[in-house]
Amino acid sequence: MHCPFCQHADTRVIDSRVSEDGATIRRRRECEACGERFSTLETVELKLPAIVKSDGTREAFDQRKVRAGFDRALQKRAVAEDKIEAAVRAVVHQLRISGEREVPSIKVGEFVMNELRKLDHVGYVRFASVYRSFEDVADFREEIEKLERELPASTEQLQLLGDVIALAKKKKG
Repeated sequence: MHCPFCQHADTRVIDSRVSEDGATIRRRRECEACGERFSTLETVELKLPAIVKSDGTREAFDQRKVRAGFDRALQKRAVAEDKIEAAVRAVVHQLRISGEREVPSIKVGEFVMNELRKLDHVGYVRFASVYRSFEDVADFREEIEKLERELPASTEQLQLLGDVIALAKKKKG
């Protein structure tokens, strides 16, 4: 690796440490020519599939977009940061193990909804309402009823979902 200070071609590794999650290695290096020290991070580079958008265009998978979707859906919800990160990693993992070179964006959305359903029911309904383009309160009600049938929810979560429907009815009426 080239030295970032003098551009000399030879540097040596002084120390290596594995991160807590085991996903990266931090290496402390020293330049053989100028003696300056610097750190590098080493991560595994795996090729993720390209995403095929609904209009047919293709783009590289961007994990930041998935994270932004989780953040919008879970805005002002009491969900731990580490659980959100784990859900994002689960979506990325599902894409990796798909073995596909290209994945439709709708499939990525389904992966995100599955993870949101496990994390927070209100966040799930928020995401689903945008993702599935809910047109009216009936669409919300139908999704919430489906959620109630599929998953045992806490009384508090079901009450919050009921409040969402009541608010939507007020705005419509």
